[in-house]
Amino acid sequence: QVQLVESGGGSVQAGGSLRLSCAASTRTFSKAAMGWFRQAPGKERKFVAAISWSDGTTYYADSVKGRFTISRDNAKNTEYLQMNSLKPEDTAVYYCAARKYLVRIATPDYDYWGQGTQVTVSS
Repeated sequence: QVQLVESGGGSVQAGGSLRLSCAASTRTFSKAAMGWFRQAPGKERKFVAAISWSDGTTYYADSVKGRFTISRDNAKNTEYLQMNSLKPEDTAVYYCAARKYLVRIATPDYDYWGQGTQVTVSS
């Protein structure tokens, strides 16, 4: 089992920025994509962004497109989420995840998950 570890969460004022990182416990493992999901209290876990590991193709939820940027370091098995122009509604626990196969990329049934990192945006 691969362990994913998020970092970079915290508190920020509306309009501010945060950069999240997610590192894998092993240098290499079977995956087709890595991504980010978030879950606010009382709500379902929702897709935020994902990136194809082979060619870097990116995918975004409509709610974050134009504000968030996902990237990856292919050699280090690390993904990043640059979050700009943050809004209070972005407040949630953010989870990084990895998927073995490039299917159903926006659904929360990925194969590996991190422990989550809290992002809080104040108005």
